[in-house]
Amino acid sequence: MGKNKNLAYLLPIRCIVFPLIFVVGAFITRKDMDDISNWWSIAASVVNILLILLLAVMTRRNNSSYWELINFRKGQTRVKQIVLISLMILFVGMSGMYIAGAVCYGVIPYSPPMMIAPIPVVLAVLNVLILPVSTAFAEDGLYLGCGVNQIKSKYAAIFIPAFFFALQHSFIPTLFDVRFIVYRFLSFFPLTIILCWYYHKKRDPMPILVGHAIIDVATAMQILATSTIPGFYDKMCSMQ
Repeated sequence: MGKNKNLAYLLPIRCIVFPLIFVVGAFITRKDMDDISNWWSIAASVVNILLILLLAVMTRRNNSSYWELINFRKGQTRVKQIVLISLMILFVGMSGMYIAGAVCYGVIPYSPPMMIAPIPVVLAVLNVLILPVSTAFAEDGLYLGCGVNQIKSKYAAIFIPAFFFALQHSFIPTLFDVRFIVYRFLSFFPLTIILCWYYHKKRDPMPILVGHAIIDVATAMQILATSTIPGFYDKMCSMQ
């Protein structure tokens, strides 16, 4: 853990990369960013994999490893912890989205249609396998390993990583819509504070990794459903 003290500067990286991807993607395809927003999950999976590789390279240069970065120790986690934290992530995550939807859009429950918009079926199937696992390892490696573990001040070690952890979601997908950006940030900030606080206290990444993956499985499955079931996406949109 102490070998990787120079990695906290990576915390804003996803907040920069995702806007670049969507701006460049819109330019290349000559479409509005709204029209390519349904590709957010594919962009996320690619960025996740690249970030995991980057963390692996950076930690190796520090004579360390990804596992040391996140303070993973085999056998330290009880099943009860995993179950409780997974349930907490689901509850706080859903509650945050409902409350943010009420504040920003006056709708409960509110769900942005593009988050479950259909994509090519093959990619939707692959995404169910890749998105949840890659997101957990990429985001938790970055915000917990490079953030919470590397910042000395207790409150800064919780709130700075939690801030960037939540802010990145404002740009996945990137839309130049202030209300959407604020909605996405408010949806995740309560959860990211709790996750960073819990990790700062326990230094055990496994419950967070599992719970994080579970909530993304639910999202990936919804995308798969809208991509394979005719009319399902329109039905979901009509429920808003």
